[in-house]
Amino acid sequence: MRGRRTTRKSSSRKRSANGMSSPPRRRRRCRYGTARRALRTTTILTPPTETEQRRRIVRALADGGCVAPDAEADALLRASSEGIGPIDELIVRRLRGEPLAWITGSVTFCGVRIRVESGVFVPRPHSEGLARRAVSLLPAEGIAVDLCTGSGAVAAVLASAYPRADVVATEIDPVAAACARRNGVRSVVGNLDEPLPPSMRGRVDVMTAVVPYVPTEELHLLPRDVLANEPRRALDGGPRGTMVLIQAAEAAGRWLRPGGTVLLEIGGTQADELARTLANAGLSEIRVHRDGDGHDRAIEARRPN
Repeated sequence: MRGRRTTRKSSSRKRSANGMSSPPRRRRRCRYGTARRALRTTTILTPPTETEQRRRIVRALADGGCVAPDAEADALLRASSEGIGPIDELIVRRLRGEPLAWITGSVTFCGVRIRVESGVFVPRPHSEGLARRAVSLLPAEGIAVDLCTGSGAVAAVLASAYPRADVVATEIDPVAAACARRNGVRSVVGNLDEPLPPSMRGRVDVMTAVVPYVPTEELHLLPRDVLANEPRRALDGGPRGTMVLIQAAEAAGRWLRPGGTVLLEIGGTQADELARTLANAGLSEIRVHRDGDGHDRAIEARRPN
């Protein structure tokens, strides 16, 4: 009877939160508990078929609040089959909010498998457009620089497309820089352009940067599992989210060759401020790239010949 009263109380709280824009943390625990009980059910019954097991995993992930339970179920099953861990343990880790890429150990980015270790920022699908645009601009034997490389996803895509190109990445976090090197990226530790070799100044064909650009005042709007797990310094872009973006734009003016291009990932309403910064850095032909929903995703500028 005690357990039934607890269940009714949790259900009442869940209903009272329906109208809120940000559900309370108790709701997350309640959903996690429901999913965990569903998961336990799969282990005490007779061994299920693969189809039944997948269906139960999808249901557990959906009950736990995962937005893409089918795709995540497939990824977790594949990771378990590769020996990363028992499927039940992997599901519990995901239901606790751990990023999927940390659990599986990798993510596919522009068709390239990128290793992502715990504590390293997970590359987002919406960054793939910037990477593809950079590939289209880089000469086969050109020079590319990727600032704030994180796991090295963008740099790895460039190096994969043009093996004879000179691709250099920088990263302030030694853990992330080591992860990038394990992805085959020439990554050096340091802030933005500070660790770049002086010999590259004025010779870079393409510079890319996916820097922290979430405004400090809007961090609370991010999903709770992102805030709880991913490194804050990979997210927090300061007031208006443009603090590091401005520094990256100014760096482009120092390192690009005549005719070279910079691509910076942006969000929200940051395009106008960045366009002014790029122009002040001596760059021109400034254009904004938008996604399929019309949201600003990147800003591009070119150093005049």
